[in-house]
Amino acid sequence: MSATIGRVGPQRGPVEAPFGHRLARRLAEYGRLARLDRPIGTWLLLWPTLWALWIAGRARPDPTVLIVFVLGVIVMRAAGCIINDFADRNIDPHVKRTRDRPLAARRVSPAEALTLFVLLMLAALWLVTRLNRLTLELAVLGAALTASYPFVKRFFPLPQLYLGLSFGGWSIPMAFAAELGTVPRVAWVLYIAAVVWAVVYDTLYAMVDRDDDRKIGIQSSALLFADLDRLMVGVMQLIMLAALALVGHDLKFGPWYRAGIIGAAALFVYQQWLIRRREPAACLRAFLNNNYVGMTIFIGVALQYVYAR
Repeated sequence: MSATIGRVGPQRGPVEAPFGHRLARRLAEYGRLARLDRPIGTWLLLWPTLWALWIAGRARPDPTVLIVFVLGVIVMRAAGCIINDFADRNIDPHVKRTRDRPLAARRVSPAEALTLFVLLMLAALWLVTRLNRLTLELAVLGAALTASYPFVKRFFPLPQLYLGLSFGGWSIPMAFAAELGTVPRVAWVLYIAAVVWAVVYDTLYAMVDRDDDRKIGIQSSALLFADLDRLMVGVMQLIMLAALALVGHDLKFGPWYRAGIIGAAALFVYQQWLIRRREPAACLRAFLNNNYVGMTIFIGVALQYVYAR
């Protein structure tokens, strides 16, 4: 035996990372599971909520209501992502865009995901108990819609519509109920606008995964619409703008609100240009651009109240 080999000590096993590092990595995985690293979904749900709160509160929503709804959107979006990934944990590994999600990559167990989902739902329930009874009743129905979405989309040929009915706009009647104690007609028109908008942007998102969804048999509006996808997106964009115009007419809103709608229309034209060749990367950019649509409409609502006084 050489002198060098003789000086080598006994082999040691792998050194375990300190507890703090392991905890940080675990929390990071939970954050990715809840999509905290991708806030676009939160913004897309938050903008309609803010439209409704500003209109129902005449630009001065109750501070408690505002805080509860902002936190509620964040919590419910996280819970919805978790239950969606739980339902898709055996499908996501076969889709390029989703194969690295914590559940799909088996970095988080199903039991952990369900535990986190329950904790988030309990947090959402606690938040809504700060509000009135009608809002609480609507919240229970909304929670049922949210939890059922990942399973309904298995057989429903237009899951983007169900997403809009549950995630996309349900905070609107809740916001009016919290501020006014009732849900007037204008709230339901605004809800229709938000639902249709959710179908628009989630169809753009589905166009990114069209080939993978076709191979594994997942339902989506992109597959249902087929070659008419751009036309159908355009029709729904017009319906959303028309619903928003009806809201403005009913509330006797003026030029600032109309400017917001015109700005949203210009962004929709840009989205149509992006998806003209149906390239996945461009469709994703069109999807992301909807954040500016929601922002533009909110700015129009806010300025209407500022300058109409």
